[in-house]
Amino acid sequence: MERQTIWTEEVTVKSYETDFQMRWKPAAIFQVMQEAAAHHADHLGYSYEAMMQAQRIWVLSRVKIRFFELPGHEEPVLLRTWPKGIQQKLFFMRDFELARPDGSRVAAATSAWILINPAARRMLLPQALAVPVPDNGGLSALDEPLERVSLPAGLTERFRARAAYSAIDQMGHVNNARYVEWVADAFPFEQHSAARLDWLQINYVGEVKPGEEISISAGPTAGEDGVWAIQGVNLSNPGLAFEAVAGWK
Repeated sequence: MERQTIWTEEVTVKSYETDFQMRWKPAAIFQVMQEAAAHHADHLGYSYEAMMQAQRIWVLSRVKIRFFELPGHEEPVLLRTWPKGIQQKLFFMRDFELARPDGSRVAAATSAWILINPAARRMLLPQALAVPVPDNGGLSALDEPLERVSLPAGLTERFRARAAYSAIDQMGHVNNARYVEWVADAFPFEQHSAARLDWLQINYVGEVKPGEEISISAGPTAGEDGVWAIQGVNLSNPGLAFEAVAGWK
């Protein structure tokens, strides 16, 4: 069977994936992107089982996403995703494009993944992968850089969260979409009612394991109207869990 270098699948927005304004939640979008990426990896010969057997696994490191016109309950969405090469000799890049059947854009994202040894929790170079990943000539859904995030000092703690059962995935740590829920929960209903997330970049810095407690802080950035910084600090295993910047519209 010929390998499809660009993967396409249709998803339907579930009622439990929508918010109080009947819009698709950002965390739900991250979940379907993750699922589609896994389906494509399986098709390309990098199934979870095969990768684990070879002591290789991809871990999401950074994502930037722009939201356009978010759909509601039972609306169909066409999702396309593809790898687009390796950057900085380390990151496996993958883009996502989500649109309605009529072509109107829902969201576009670019992401960076790293290869690790799951037993040793040690980072590996791309050359450790036996079969190269297609790069699609660098085709971009979102042609924006994924750099380190610079956060201002003095962010205000909004709440604390514990990595309980529902937050933990098959890798034994907090799933990437749960971090997005924490980012969204850092803002009050009033802000979600008056505006909407226009874009979000989240950098996953430290693994969060079962039972660990995270402090979520947020604050506006100076000189950038509508742009907020958010960070999660691991209180149980001291260190940074994630850094994020979000633009509101």
